[in-house]
Amino acid sequence: MRLICSIIALSLLFPANTFAHELPNLGDVSQVTVTPYQERQIGLKIMRQIRADPSYMDDPEIASYLSNLGHRLIANSDEADADQSFEFFAVEDPSINAFALPGGFMGFNSGLIVAAQSESELAAVMSHEIAHVTQKHLARMIASQKYDLVKSIAALALAILASRANNPQASQAVLVASQASMIQSKLDFTRKHEKEADRIGLSILLDAGFDPQGMTTFFERLQKSGRFHENGAPSYLRTHPITYERIADIQNRTREMPYRQAPDSMDFLLVRAKLRAYQGKPHDAVVQFKTRLDEKRYANEAVERFGYIHALLRHKKYKQADSELAHLYELLHGNSQSVALTDHPLGKTVRVEQKYIIAGAMIETLSASVKLANGKTAEAYNTYTTALKVYPQYRALIHGYADALIQNKQIDTALEFIGKQLQLIQTDPKLYSLQAQCYALSGDKMLEHRALAESYFLKGHYVAAADQLQTALQNDNGNFYQLSSIEARLKQVRTLIAEEEKEK
Repeated sequence: MRLICSIIALSLLFPANTFAHELPNLGDVSQVTVTPYQERQIGLKIMRQIRADPSYMDDPEIASYLSNLGHRLIANSDEADADQSFEFFAVEDPSINAFALPGGFMGFNSGLIVAAQSESELAAVMSHEIAHVTQKHLARMIASQKYDLVKSIAALALAILASRANNPQASQAVLVASQASMIQSKLDFTRKHEKEADRIGLSILLDAGFDPQGMTTFFERLQKSGRFHENGAPSYLRTHPITYERIADIQNRTREMPYRQAPDSMDFLLVRAKLRAYQGKPHDAVVQFKTRLDEKRYANEAVERFGYIHALLRHKKYKQADSELAHLYELLHGNSQSVALTDHPLGKTVRVEQKYIIAGAMIETLSASVKLANGKTAEAYNTYTTALKVYPQYRALIHGYADALIQNKQIDTALEFIGKQLQLIQTDPKLYSLQAQCYALSGDKMLEHRALAESYFLKGHYVAAADQLQTALQNDNGNFYQLSSIEARLKQVRTLIAEEEKEK
């Protein structure tokens, strides 16, 4: 805006023919570059706003699934640079959309995950977004926006000069022609990048072992949806224009490829069921799952019951959820409580009695939640501790167990458990928040605010983190080393705040 105001002021001071020679040199757009560090910093600033928004899904199970799927795609591709960071997250939004941000951040609306009818379809969308990052499309767009800003300022200057010549129509014509040219160039730019993302994304999808037809089927379904519901077309169509030419190009590339069967993972099915359970009103979600189960309208009964239990918990139907949990375990394991090992090295059939069988991290987490909701604390602890031996880094189990200990006033045990986890995972804001709860209950105000500061800092709220550190120093009940650590951390945070203020 300051530059625009300067142009307006200059146009009033100098004659038109003089000012025309003083227009900025636009240069070559290819010379405008954005470094990976700058791109990452832009992405981090955007993510701070997203994480502060209520629609950001801070759900460790959904985030873990998206991260695992994304890194599976990246690991099987040679497209990504070794130093390129990626972070995948979900947004609570029923519309069908996904987006890539500068710095390797990728968001997926809950509506898109639910709409994907196979894991290959979801992987196709993710591969497309990964391709936008690996091909530096976002960096190029940022650079082009800088270039377009200069062009638009120059066009505005010309329009002002035309208006000073008492020719308002000429002024309007300059602006309209300039805007039309810029919009057309931007559309061409987008189409080119979308086609390239399709081509690279399809290669990533194939290398990771998914069905390449997933890309075609998902895009075709979206296009049909947009055709029949023009006013309510999926958001993905507006942010990623899908043309018949693009779909035909993908079909041509996949036509000669052999059929590949890529079964959906259990985690994909469970994540979709969980997201469906949290759509709409709690009562409506319960009714929808119950109806499908009664009418046997499901592809996998265990998955449907998993979603039903989540819906019951959300609706506070705890006893019914506990009853359904028993049905779920019966489906998963049957009535047999022993397993025959016919090829055992001992040379004879050995039977192993199993009174407790791990059903999977997501199901064990749900089971513990149901037990806690029904006051069965001992059973819940047993579920957590047993499952954590199999899945020691599963964040939902870690968070759930720590929270259960806190709620049952086992503060010392909780602090010890959280402390061990923080030695391994130092970037989890939830762990610091749980640690702060422990210190609050034990009456240690200084360490409570110190932990809260780290939680805020990891969420990108630097000012709030500094306030918490300042409060921690005001509650001086620590030793010299603790106080020195807090003072040093406060200095670091204030330095970051000062740097951000300079960039504004």
